Formats: sequence, C-alpha cells, structure tokens
Amino acid sequence: MSLSVFVVVLAAALLHAIWNSIVKNGEDKLKSTALLALTTCILTAFALPFIELPHSQSWFYLGVSIVLQVVYYLLVALNYKLSDLSLSYPLMRGTAPVLVALVGVCLLDESLSMWGWLGIFLIALGIVSMAWSARKAAGTAGIILALLNATVIAAYTLVDGLGVRHAGSAISYAVWLFFLSTIPIVIWALAYHKQAFIVYSCTHWVSGSIAGLGSSLAYAMVLWAMLHAPIALVAALRETSIVFATLFAAWMLKEKISMSRFFAVVLIALGAVALRLA
Repeated sequence: MSLSVFVVVLAAALLHAIWNSIVKNGEDKLKSTALLALTTCILTAFALPFIELPHSQSWFYLGVSIVLQVVYYLLVALNYKLSDLSLSYPLMRGTAPVLVALVGVCLLDESLSMWGWLGIFLIALGIVSMAWSARKAAGTAGIILALLNATVIAAYTLVDGLGVRHAGSAISYAVWLFFLSTIPIVIWALAYHKQAFIVYSCTHWVSGSIAGLGSSLAYAMVLWAMLHAPIALVAALRETSIVFATLFAAWMLKEKISMSRFFAVVLIALGAVALRLA
C-alpha cells in the first residue's frame, strides 16, 4: 500500500471516529443521525451542479448501496441507544474487514500479500479481544445489532468498491451516493418527528454540520483509496478508526477503558503497520 493511500485512509478513519462520537454524544441518537443525514444532504446538494453523473455501469451498485446505507444509519442510531461507544463501535466495525477480505479474495480475484493477511489478522484479533472484554457490559440486543450492522458494512463496502471502479470518478460516485442515501432518512424524520426534529436541528446544527461533513469526507476518501489499493486492505485499515473511537470514548464521553481494551488497541495499531508494508 502506497504512503499516500495509507495516510488518506488513516485520515478517513479519524474523521469516521469523530462523527460516530458526535452521534453517540447526542441527546437523541435517532435525531442526531437524522440531523447528520440532513446536513450531508444539503452539503452534497450544493455540490451536484458542479459534478457529472457517474457512468451508467455504476448505477446498479449505487442503487444497492443507497439501500444498505439507509439501513446502516438506522442501525447505528439504534445501536448507540443500547450500548456504549467503546463497546458497540468495535463490534460494529470490526467483523466487516474479515468478511470483505474473504469475499474479495474468493469472488473478486483480489490477491493479498503476507503482510496484508497479517495486518487483517492482527486487526481482527484486536477487535475480537475488545469485543470479548465488552461481552458482560453489552446487552444481547446491542451485540446482535452491532454484528448485524457489521454485515451491512461489509456488504456496502464491497458494493461501493466495485461501483466506484465503474463510475469514472470517485467524487461523482460519492456525492450522488451521499445525496440519494440521506433523503429517505430526512423524509422519515420530517414525517414522523417534524416539530421535535426541527427544534433539535436548530439547537444542535453545529455538531450536526461537523458530523455530516466528517461522514461525507471520510467515506469519499475511502472510495478514492479503493481505486488505488485492494478493497480488503482499505476496508481493514479504515477500521483503525476503532483506535480513535476508543480514545474519544475515554476522553470525551468519560467511558472506562480497561487494560484488555488497551491491549486490543495495540494489536489494531500493529495491524495498521503491517498493512502499510503490504
């Protein structure tokens, strides 16, 4: 993996952890997610006149991803309502890279080096260690939702990895994806919680704007990286966001981080180093 791709994906991981922390720290998780969707929708709407449509070969992938993205956002909100960030985030994000790597190698003919497999293994081991330490604190419903969302994450990662390669432009694909996938969530919020959502948005528009911008930039950077490196490696390196999320959970949200979780973070960091060598 080249240094430029490595740095871009790490920056995307940091942004991803930031917007997840904002949603988790919100007074109402569903409304925070809807506000993120609203700000993302507005930001991308302004960008649409300046970009071209992605190539028609990518439209199928774009449609499938839109459905998966909507499901993902809703599961994020429900998960953070039931579990701590430091517990749910590793479970939610951590299983996906292994699934992506297996499907990528078996079905998409992507080849990985020894360093690539080692990096994925270390990141997966760190995540499993973190999830194991959290098993007593996390409710059954929260664990099930997190694992379900991990499957959704793996699915849209693979779909978008293929879609962006047919789109002709990572920016074009990303902007249309963000715009179209956030509209259903905004419509839902206005249809069922109109007054409360408007009040919440007016009160929390600053954090919502930061989360929306961070979410959009983070995934756009990942899509760009998928054009220049195997999907499996990008997906695995992106999950170093777990390291940043754990630090934010301890610092911003005052969540208690055990030594076992700290050890897991070290494993994930070592996995990132191995992916740099891949």
